[in-house]
Amino acid sequence: METLILFDLDGTLTDSGPGIIRCVQYALKKMGQPAPKAEELSCFVGPPLLEQFMAYAGFSRKEAEQAVRYYRERYNCKGIFENALYPGIPGMLSRLGEAGFRLGVASSKPEVYVRQILEHFRVIQYLDPIAGSELDGRRTDKSEVIEEALKRAAYENKREHVIMCGDRCYDAIGAAEHGLRFAGVSYGYGSVEELESAGAGQIADSVEELEKLLLELAEKQED
Repeated sequence: METLILFDLDGTLTDSGPGIIRCVQYALKKMGQPAPKAEELSCFVGPPLLEQFMAYAGFSRKEAEQAVRYYRERYNCKGIFENALYPGIPGMLSRLGEAGFRLGVASSKPEVYVRQILEHFRVIQYLDPIAGSELDGRRTDKSEVIEEALKRAAYENKREHVIMCGDRCYDAIGAAEHGLRFAGVSYGYGSVEELESAGAGQIADSVEELEKLLLELAEKQED
């Protein structure tokens, strides 16, 4: 049975922090809030924006929705490409595909942006399914995104053959909710402590280590 590997995008395949953080600073300033230093805003990389604005700035839902609109003003034209693939990602995807794995993406970022980014970096050909959230705020919870990815891949009843890979607790929790194996990465925006507290038992510190870990997890399933 072909193993399906679902990757998170931000902090796992791409180092998207600079663009996200600059857009958050822009949105907070437009909302009349002081714009914190970049290192204080890494919490925005990964989780759904609406909920994170509410949690971080104490915004009401209506205020957070306006903050998201401001965020997208800058993101659509600049922030989306203030971004880079982590070194080694294209080679890893190519080798895993050649080895017979099916590869996909499950991201809380709006799917239209996910596809733009993957096309921009010329790795979209390795990835199917590609599941993300909707611009209107639907399907932002990671568990919902994973469910959509499983549905599109027709793996709803083959969960024992799926590995989720990500850098934040939301990825680990979403994988656990669906009974999926999980491979964490510590080179993104979540700490080892965050991942371990969410139940991650296997964590890679680099893209090279991640490739080895994914191969090991797949071999264990075959055994």
